[in-house]
Amino acid sequence: MMPVRRTLPDWIITTVEERKSANLYRQTEVLNAPQSVSPVIEGKAFLSFCSNDYLGLASHPTIVKALAEGAERYGVGSGSAHLVCGHLSPHDGLERALCDWLGVDRVMLFSTGYMANLAVLSALGRHCDTVIQDKLNHASLIDGAKLSETSTRRYLHADLQSAKKLIDKQSRPTLLVSDGIFSMDGDIAPLKGLLDLLLESEHLFVVDDAHGLGCMGSNGLGSLSLSGLSASSVSALIGTFGKGFGTAGAFVACSHEMAEYLTQFARPYIYTTAMSPAMAYATKVSLELIRSEEGERLRHRLVSNIELFKQRMHSLDLALMPSSSAIQPVMIGSSARAIELSALLRNEGILCTAIRPPTVPNNQARLRITLSAAHSHNDIHRLCDTLERFVN
Repeated sequence: MMPVRRTLPDWIITTVEERKSANLYRQTEVLNAPQSVSPVIEGKAFLSFCSNDYLGLASHPTIVKALAEGAERYGVGSGSAHLVCGHLSPHDGLERALCDWLGVDRVMLFSTGYMANLAVLSALGRHCDTVIQDKLNHASLIDGAKLSETSTRRYLHADLQSAKKLIDKQSRPTLLVSDGIFSMDGDIAPLKGLLDLLLESEHLFVVDDAHGLGCMGSNGLGSLSLSGLSASSVSALIGTFGKGFGTAGAFVACSHEMAEYLTQFARPYIYTTAMSPAMAYATKVSLELIRSEEGERLRHRLVSNIELFKQRMHSLDLALMPSSSAIQPVMIGSSARAIELSALLRNEGILCTAIRPPTVPNNQARLRITLSAAHSHNDIHRLCDTLERFVN
């Protein structure tokens, strides 16, 4: 019997074609070698400036060895949710190590940063009158607020006065949410100023520091430490392992009371299979490396690369957005021009993704250049020399 192929409605085809014609079409890229600043695609080696592997740990031999050892000792899959029978000793060990590093009571693990943000915002937002967010917060924070089914208001990007106006209108507990480092602009949120707006109130403050933890701040403690704050200063700190840590998964750091609440009411935690115990085992080794002298050297190297890139860009006729993080966006404006520049770089063996709406606002397409401690100064000179040929 021949299988029956179900006919799809026309809008599925036409909406994809509309994306293509608007220069907004997305597609995957297949790498044929481990993640690094020198990936291999279809047998060709490239120089990459689009990975979030900020410390170059994704293929670090010590962490690779730890993942294999973790799989040998604890298996690959956790088999169940944390609250059933999926919480193994590597999970517990990683949570305890993170608590010690961050100075918090509790840490809860998640399979992805997206899931962590959905969990925290949907669980907390349901008891708050309003969720107040930065205009440029990550999509997962926006979606988490939607799941809470409460009112959402968004203040102007990194604008304390705009945030204050929204907070002052609230008579009942409110949830204030901000990225620590904004994923498409690379700038750092005014976290101390935001926290000051909430003093002597019952409002909650949640920070997602996916792009800061591990690779920025004293001891790799991220954007909060850059603002003179700690993880215990906020209601919940959300971090991911797929960037600075070089592994996969995410966590929420908080007080004992907050962890107890999330354990009971955060549906993405309750109903999701726990992250791989092998990955948890490897991530604990990654954390040890981040806290070591080697981790400090990697952070210094990353800072040196950022400074060199910004210095070189001064002479180019391109608009480099203000950022002191590893995310260094070059504003292009036109999606078509951003795609063209990305393609020209690719022809020269350099990967640099064009970021277009709806990921960024209309007419704000850009080259999102991400730097890593694994880049050499020669790599950065090569990128800037190539850009200079195309724009000057």
